[in-house]
Order: sequence, then C-alpha cells, then structure tokens
Amino acid sequence: MNPRKLPEFKRQLKDSVKRLKGKWRKPRGKQSKMRIHKKGKPKIVRIGYGAPKDLKYKNRAGFYEILIESINDLEKIKNLDRNLYAIRISSKIGKKKRIEIENKIKELGFKILNPKYVTS
Repeated sequence: MNPRKLPEFKRQLKDSVKRLKGKWRKPRGKQSKMRIHKKGKPKIVRIGYGAPKDLKYKNRAGFYEILIESINDLEKIKNLDRNLYAIRISSKIGKKKRIEIENKIKELGFKILNPKYVTS
C-alpha cells in the first residue's frame, strides 16, 4: 500500500550553496527559474503530487492513527474497526498508566504502533 513515488523536492540552490540544508522552501525570487517552472530545474511542491484518496491520512502500514492521551480516550474507540484503526499512545503518559492503557488496548484487540511494555 505504498503511495506512488514522488520526486525529490529540493530547496533552491541547495546543491550550490553549502550552508543550505535540504529542507523544502518555496522559491520566491522575482527571476527564479525554479519558481516559473523552467525545464531542467528541480520540481516544486504542487497540489497534483498529493496521495491517492484511498491512502490519504493513513500510515505506511495502512492504518488510520488514533492518539490516546488518557484512559478515558479508550471509551471513544471501542466501536471502531480493528482492521482499519491503530493506536498511538502519547509520550507524556507515565509508565504506570501506560502499562494499564496497553493492557486495555490489547483486550480491545487494536494494534499499538508504539508498544513499550506489552508485546502484541
């Protein structure tokens, strides 16, 4: 279920100016060849490069992610499809509560994306 391959979006002048990092920045110069989409210049991020509809908002494993920040959040996920949704436990939860939450999620039958203490 991998999305189609995207071009490598490079920052303008990234290859020629050593101090520039590779993180994407929109080219804004008045005479920028990249901004006006000249042939032979790197590709620019555009709306047409979006993921297909069936892959949108899914992680690489093909699940929609739900973030759990407390035990009370588990009440909301009881009726959801276990094959479609996966759980990610917030990092701000301590060890004692996390073990409790992981055991409860395992009982409900959901996949945990970041297990620490209970192996699925």
